[in-house]
Amino acid sequence: MLRFLIPAVLLFFIPLLIASDLEKEKRWAEQIEEGLLDGEIVMLNTGGSEFLSIFTPSEKNKETAVILLHGMGVHPDWPQVINPLRVSLPEKGWSTLSLQLPILPNEAEPKEYQPLLKEVPGRIDAGIQFLKKNGVKKIFIVAHSLGTEMASYYLTQKTPSSLIKGYIGIGMSAGNSRYLSAIDLPVLDLYGENDLEGILASANARTKAAVKNKSYSQQKVSDADHFFNEQENQLVKIVTDWLNNYPGKSS
Repeated sequence: MLRFLIPAVLLFFIPLLIASDLEKEKRWAEQIEEGLLDGEIVMLNTGGSEFLSIFTPSEKNKETAVILLHGMGVHPDWPQVINPLRVSLPEKGWSTLSLQLPILPNEAEPKEYQPLLKEVPGRIDAGIQFLKKNGVKKIFIVAHSLGTEMASYYLTQKTPSSLIKGYIGIGMSAGNSRYLSAIDLPVLDLYGENDLEGILASANARTKAAVKNKSYSQQKVSDADHFFNEQENQLVKIVTDWLNNYPGKSS
């Protein structure tokens, strides 16, 4: 009897192993709240649980916003890529809403995040509804690293909200190739010359996957690494320029 009991017990615990680490989310939230200098904490709800987001409104334009999605295992005010965009874009006329994505313990491998993709749509939808209630009429998604795969997954699960006008993926992981063929929004695939090996190796595959999307473009930034270290200003400029002149803007 015992040999049949053990698998049953393991099955009981499987859901716990593939859900976001809520305790880690709580620790991140407490840390961010203590040190937040720009923006405001907003707790959003997916219908079953709350999660952290940071809203940084623009005084220049209340109708345009960017949803920011961070990389693997970190938080919505991460100092590399996310914070520079979060605090700089509002000065350029784009409010930002940076979402806490599902996370796992520090030792987790990227492949272990795949079951968490199903938790992403509810969080992005909650962010869209928050921005809509605050008068935003035009939204872009800007994601980094593993956050790009979560964004791409979201954009292929259903018809995106009409408020979403485009998508910038910074350091797109190889896993994006399975989704790009189904995305017809304007897309900027942005990565660094010294990016991670998997991102560099999959650049051609991503281009081929998006071949039917006439509003897809890929840009490699000279001397930039995966986190755009010491090139934060250039990153903000590239993102801002694309947001202000994205394909199909006049249509």
